[in-house]
Amino acid sequence: MANFAAVMTDLGTMELREVPEPTLEPGQAIIAPRAVGVCGSDVSYFVSGKVGPFVVSGDFILGHELSGDVLAIAPDVTNVKVGDRVAVEPGTPCRDCAQCRAGRYHLCPDLEFLATPPYDGCLVQRLAIDARSLHVMPESMSYEAGALLEPLSVGLWGCRRAGLLPGDKVLVTGAGPVGILAAEAARAEGALEVVVSDVSETRLELARTHGFHTFHSNEIKKQDPSFDVLLECSGVPQVLNAGLHLLRQNGRAASIGIGKTDVELPLHTLNWNEITLATVNRYNNTWPLAMALVASGRVDLSGLHTGSFRLSESSQALLAGRVDEHAVKSIIYPQEV
Repeated sequence: MANFAAVMTDLGTMELREVPEPTLEPGQAIIAPRAVGVCGSDVSYFVSGKVGPFVVSGDFILGHELSGDVLAIAPDVTNVKVGDRVAVEPGTPCRDCAQCRAGRYHLCPDLEFLATPPYDGCLVQRLAIDARSLHVMPESMSYEAGALLEPLSVGLWGCRRAGLLPGDKVLVTGAGPVGILAAEAARAEGALEVVVSDVSETRLELARTHGFHTFHSNEIKKQDPSFDVLLECSGVPQVLNAGLHLLRQNGRAASIGIGKTDVELPLHTLNWNEITLATVNRYNNTWPLAMALVASGRVDLSGLHTGSFRLSESSQALLAGRVDEHAVKSIIYPQEV
């Protein structure tokens, strides 16, 4: 049986190609990805060939938000079994460096992260991965929900980095998938009120259907400085700057969106008000909580999945957000060629 992958061969170009079968190493499992969400980083690699310091050179397989089925396990694997339905944490740390030993495995300098050059991603029908990255899903959880645990984890980690406390009033800037899920995470962790801003009325309407108050980003300078926490998910430097001015004294902020340029910070305001600004690099030990929040209904995923694509339609999935203002999260089904 052929193992097909959607292979990026050049900027904006992708082809369906047969690739070698994965080899099972100690500690690994072979999985069949069933649902793969399209992330903004996938789009950046596809369109511009880079994200920050990571540059695509040669043929490349995208995709890192995934769930699937366990097909085989190495003899030493005990946490999953063949047939399990799993959500996948896409990073494999060395587990032996100073950062890993300190529990900060997401900062491992040798982290092998799916779809981050030089490591291929999961738009393939079968791949091998460290079995410790697999989390068995409850039967009630769909493959689509399992794939969305990755962007939800980004939101959860952003809340943790911002030091969010029960009773906080939270501003989320940017109502894309990560922004909506960061808002959901904030509410699930006890925020008293969550307000979402964006430039897109379509995205703001989605936020309102999730029960959040909203305002247009053009109105950000008219808001009162009444927030305890800022979760910046747009990646726009001016939005981060403006959002910091809306924090109360002793406010906390997490920069979740990845900007393409340097940011000018209002240090006088930050110092005078003792505002804390944290940055966010992926996540750390968030999958069990993310899965529990979704399974219990405390996090609402409705309205996020807006497009379904076969593996051969991966390029259309990657560009959906650029041609359809209503597109939020495209999901690719690798087992459907």
